Amino acid sequence: MENVTKIKDLSPESKRVNVLGKVTSIGETKEIQTRYGESRKLTEVVIGDETGLITLTLWGEQSNDITQGDTLYIDNGYVTLVRGHMRLNVGKYGSIKKSEETVENVNTENDLSAQEHQQEFRSERRPFNRGGRRDFKRRF
Repeated sequence: MENVTKIKDLSPESKRVNVLGKVTSIGETKEIQTRYGESRKLTEVVIGDETGLITLTLWGEQSNDITQGDTLYIDNGYVTLVRGHMRLNVGKYGSIKKSEETVENVNTENDLSAQEHQQEFRSERRPFNRGGRRDFKRRF
């Protein structure tokens, strides 16, 4: 397991992270509508290590065969903000598997998903009309 990131070191900007965490709770599977109008199954699982907890969002079949107490290895995960709260995700370029290595102690006092973060909207980060037409061409 290469370069495992401790849960306390995750931030809203975390991308391409490898995380080892023990499943402390599994939420109800919900059916949600995506922004593209399709219906998908979503399960939120709380995982933790000795540094803290984070909510892991699992889509579709990803949550099959996962039980409380399992230690999961998330390869190439990333963090998003959902209503200002951090969620660890496994995208199409990442993977999730049960680990041979176990996490014994979980720090339940430091729940990263409980903390609220200021959500940045893309339109605030890069004003579209700045610099005129020449600048616009150069960027693309």
